[in-house]
Amino acid sequence: MPSLDRSTKPLYRAIADALERDIRAGRVANGTRLPPQRALGETLGVDFTTVTRAYAEAARRGLVEGRVGQGTFVRTGHAPAPVASEPRQAARSTDLRMNAPPLPAGLDLRDKLRQEIGAFAAELDLDLLLRYQQVGGGPGDRQAGAAWLKGRVDVGPEQLLVCAGAQGALLSLLSVLCEPGDVVCCEALTYPGFRSLAAHLRLRLAPVAMDGDGLLPDAFEQACRSHRPRALYCTPTLHNPTTATMPLERRRSLVAIACRHGVPIIEDDAYGALAPQAPPPLAALAPDAVFHVSGLAKPVSPALRIAYLTVPEPRQISRLASAIRATTGMASPLTTALATRWIGDGTAAGIVEAIRRETAARHAIARETLLPGQVAGDPAAFHLWLRMPEAWTRGEFVARLRSPDLGIGIVASDSFAVSTPPEAVRIGLGAAEDPQSLRRALQQMADLLSEAPAMSSMIV
Repeated sequence: MPSLDRSTKPLYRAIADALERDIRAGRVANGTRLPPQRALGETLGVDFTTVTRAYAEAARRGLVEGRVGQGTFVRTGHAPAPVASEPRQAARSTDLRMNAPPLPAGLDLRDKLRQEIGAFAAELDLDLLLRYQQVGGGPGDRQAGAAWLKGRVDVGPEQLLVCAGAQGALLSLLSVLCEPGDVVCCEALTYPGFRSLAAHLRLRLAPVAMDGDGLLPDAFEQACRSHRPRALYCTPTLHNPTTATMPLERRRSLVAIACRHGVPIIEDDAYGALAPQAPPPLAALAPDAVFHVSGLAKPVSPALRIAYLTVPEPRQISRLASAIRATTGMASPLTTALATRWIGDGTAAGIVEAIRRETAARHAIARETLLPGQVAGDPAAFHLWLRMPEAWTRGEFVARLRSPDLGIGIVASDSFAVSTPPEAVRIGLGAAEDPQSLRRALQQMADLLSEAPAMSSMIV
């Protein structure tokens, strides 16, 4: 029964330190079989994973060795290094800043995609390779877009445009709906790419307050009265960065307010395909008031810079097509043709399902690693929203994680805040190369959160 110092370091390291002290003092002899991990965890009142990490740390120091089918034993003939000089493990750089879909596990999907791309290349015709294509997508591409949206937003191809990614769709929309100096409402925490677009077009953003379920309708009502906005931009499903999904009744209230004040809504449905249990999109509740943007970068592949822009009225198509021609020219014909093919043959749906499974698995790692109540998350979202405990500020935490001994990148709330940023950070679960890298990075975060900032800054 080790004597633990529970106040100054993560518990797994305290257990390893106690074992090292007992070995050096002769209280635990060479060759001693250690208690089973679960039994020791129950005795110490800690979880199984903490003891597992402690035994792994002891093995790294050369104190113990595992024997298949027998257990963990104190190694014979190895003099451990003093506890005081024991450094942290060398850091492996892990960048969790980008909110990218995780690479699905398994080789079957990767092999299938290689075969699909090979078949696609073999069937390309010269018209696609050597001719400019129709701005906003040809009939077949728009039909594919309508098929992609079916079940979430049911529209005909005559109400849909193919754009060069969601950013291209937003640029076209804002350039048509707004003039420089106009006010656009958005969530108080919003997509950084939208903030960049608004600054580029010299638009003024009016932040609308949020809670754990997303944008607050009463706050939007007040903003409509105070600012007379030209549009509302929002992400009701798996909001970036908070992961909030707006409940159905709140969605109905929001579109009712927008219709009453004549404010068109730009709905960024970047993650809607990943959340089949989410309420209907705003565009399904108020098709005559909502411009709906659904990109393929998040649910399928960042390499598919294709988005489908649904408009309330077919007569708006020509003006938006002119905006597309003036800004991005057209979506890449090759990328558009590949997206159309994958939607038609079911490849896109298969990728979405694989990403959902991998996202859920990575979310489970986060639940196991980070303490309950530390983060907001949804099993369908491949990002987390971490609010800082009282001892930490977001700046201190981000800087400490980026230091050479940890090398972990995350994003502070400042990147999303339209008003005063909260003490919080976003963590991209999908950005890690594999689940093992993610687990290691999240455990390092959990260790850091358990320390006081002043003490952690002293660790080299």
